Amino acid sequence: MSPTRPPADPPGDDTLDLRVDDLVALLDGDLLDSVAAWSPADTTVGSFRLVPVRLERDLPLITGWMNDPAVAAFWELAGPDTVTAEHVRAQLEGDGRSVPCLGVLDGTPMSYFEIYRADLDPLARYYPALPHDTGVHLLIGGVGDRGRGVGTTLLRAVADLVLDHRPRCTRVLAEPDIRNTPSVSAFLSGGFRYAAEVDLSDKKAALMIRDRALRHVL
Repeated sequence: MSPTRPPADPPGDDTLDLRVDDLVALLDGDLLDSVAAWSPADTTVGSFRLVPVRLERDLPLITGWMNDPAVAAFWELAGPDTVTAEHVRAQLEGDGRSVPCLGVLDGTPMSYFEIYRADLDPLARYYPALPHDTGVHLLIGGVGDRGRGVGTTLLRAVADLVLDHRPRCTRVLAEPDIRNTPSVSAFLSGGFRYAAEVDLSDKKAALMIRDRALRHVL
């Protein structure tokens, strides 16, 4: 499955202001309810968990994925490891609005996810955001894991992890490039609904939403 794009901008002046409850969470050092402590998910393809990225450990692996032509076409982070390091470090050294993670399946890192606060991201300027909306970006690293439904399974699993561990979150969102039809299809198969086409600063995107109220229906 082709990946989605990364955040349009790192945390900074173009992101939305924090609310009072978010300021309290920021003082506690956590805007995303402790992603590192989230339990693993049992899926049809194996035991899956999100493991926050450590640059000194994970940079070579993620850089290799970013230089895969199928990934680079949408993430646009091909090049030396400094390119990937800059992208990931902006999140690791930010205020916690976005957490970069390895997707680990049966003990093997095989995907890259970014779990982010969509309501505090520039994306929120393009749709009617709700407090604690949570966004997902991903790429599937290994060619052997693409095109056989693994991405769909993991998208459903990650959305469920968000909803299980973030009780204030009512929706999980994604905004794949509208041209990335395998990605859009995977989101639809993974329980997301197509909500709108949005013109972001860097792409035309399909706004995909998985609603808490519909999680057991779709």
